[in-house]
Amino acid sequence: MTVTATASTKKDAVLLAAADLARAALEEVAEPGTVGAHLGMDLLEERLGMHWFECTSPGYRGWRWGVSVARVPRGKVATVCETNLLPGPEAVLAPEWLPYADRLAPGDLGAGDVLPFRPDDPNLEAGFEATGDEDVDQMAFFELGLGRPRVLSAEGREAAATRWYAGDNGPTSEVAAKATERCTTCGYFLPMAGALRGTFGVCANEWSPSDGRVVSLDHGCGAHSETDVEHPEPTSVGDPIVDEFAVDLEPAEAAEPAQTSDEQPADKAQSDETQSDETPSDAEPAAEAVQVDEPGQHGSDDPVTD
Repeated sequence: MTVTATASTKKDAVLLAAADLARAALEEVAEPGTVGAHLGMDLLEERLGMHWFECTSPGYRGWRWGVSVARVPRGKVATVCETNLLPGPEAVLAPEWLPYADRLAPGDLGAGDVLPFRPDDPNLEAGFEATGDEDVDQMAFFELGLGRPRVLSAEGREAAATRWYAGDNGPTSEVAAKATERCTTCGYFLPMAGALRGTFGVCANEWSPSDGRVVSLDHGCGAHSETDVEHPEPTSVGDPIVDEFAVDLEPAEAAEPAQTSDEQPADKAQSDETQSDETPSDAEPAAEAVQVDEPGQHGSDDPVTD
């Protein structure tokens, strides 16, 4: 990009000759190596000009350095006023700044956030205004249910109805397409008041995915109060067959006998078992004990056995 001095700049030779002065001032504030070739000078006002230099920084493609210089009347020396990094016709710029109120979108509002007041909201219009007559004002509050500074306008009602009807609680959602009944015949359906009463209501069924939400009359779900699932007849399995001759064998658990006072100590029982093992297997069984009385004990010489 080449910028040349205009015809009027040729009349101010002092400012036009201050290109080196402008470059020296720019190199003091610019990142090293980012000041490129001199692109020319523009005369902004009388005795005030702007020298342009190419910006070679990779992050500022299409931008250029500007150094404004000036001189006093009849002065022969130029003075640097300020330095700038300004976008050119082909510069990459950030998106245009938007106010906070225009930058928010539906769904961005979180806990603690507050929307700015919009005095000219097209979705609202002036509501009931008090007349000063207490009887008239009280009757208006009771009959109309108003008393708010602004209420929905026709445009606002149409926008809300279009958004609700095309949303998840309208007739085109997946849950409504698979439902067999509509909300208009459901006992949990609460009609709305006002102009939208003929199209929308509120769901009060805690089992419904739309509980507590605005639903259209032709919306529906599987939690409809008048629907039911099919109840198939139970299948008969007949009388149970019991095999009375079958025996289940289970290993008996060996119960450990409780030790009594008559049981012998373990070491003594082991000793008796050892002695029993040492007895020959062909030993004769012990004869029964026979008691022999002394002769003459019973008045006879013959022995008597008991």
